[in-house]
Amino acid sequence: MSQQTLTSDIEPRRTSQVGFKPLFRAILRHKLSLFGLAVIAGLVFMAIFAPVIAPYSPTKQDLYRVLAAPSKVHWLGTDNVGRDLLSRIIFGSRVSLLVGVVAALFSALIGTCLGLIAGFRGGWVDNVVMRVTDTFMVFPGLVFVLALSAALGPGVKNIIISLVVLGWTGFARIIRGQVLVVRELPYVESARAAGASNLRIMLRHVLPNSVAPIIVAFSISVGAFIMVESGAAFLGLGAQPPTSSWGRELRVGYAYIDRNPLFCVWPGLMISLSVLAFNFVGDGLRDAMDPRLRGERQTR
Repeated sequence: MSQQTLTSDIEPRRTSQVGFKPLFRAILRHKLSLFGLAVIAGLVFMAIFAPVIAPYSPTKQDLYRVLAAPSKVHWLGTDNVGRDLLSRIIFGSRVSLLVGVVAALFSALIGTCLGLIAGFRGGWVDNVVMRVTDTFMVFPGLVFVLALSAALGPGVKNIIISLVVLGWTGFARIIRGQVLVVRELPYVESARAAGASNLRIMLRHVLPNSVAPIIVAFSISVGAFIMVESGAAFLGLGAQPPTSSWGRELRVGYAYIDRNPLFCVWPGLMISLSVLAFNFVGDGLRDAMDPRLRGERQTR
């Protein structure tokens, strides 16, 4: 048997995955996912070009218009020290997106590495990793993150660390479950028989066929982390003044809700919209990557 034939026999059959173009087309056919992509693109654009889009500096004060209602001068009104609320919401998108994406990225990387090793090696390695994972998952997620953030001190960096410390556990369990199935498939056994190293088998054959649920979980986790960051900022544990964040603006608006009820609406709307957008994209990715759901759509 030729080397080329042997190599082709042990190449992974990615029956659970689709290529980039079919995946993108499937997401575009998912109306809610398409809406989520549009919202995320708008948020990213707003965060990158905040200095150009914002009508004022987020720290500029207008002491003659404190807690002002929406007007031609300040479209969404002003906060308790006369700063333009629209400008602060635009700049606040930087903090929320930064925390959500960075925390989800590091959580996915750590969880994927540990889950891949645990699922592939099995035995005592799997037991140790899963018992550590179970230990972290015993604690209520939001309470754990807020308690750790309070212990580390307020700030964006500490919020990200707190989210990652707990966030990796979900990714580890997901990837481990996938690896337990994939490692028993025929092409993995063929790779072992061909003399491939464990590292090559994990990276070349097992990981590519196990990563689809991680992509879905990543998208949903970004929205969840934005929600937690906003809650922490609401309690004073997030970005510190004068840095703007949606959670902090919501807290200020709540303190003055009797004088300007609309103050709470705008930051709350941005938080809800961003979380929904990432969840919609996650639903679209799940439908596009799950062959059973693709089959159901094709038979309709």
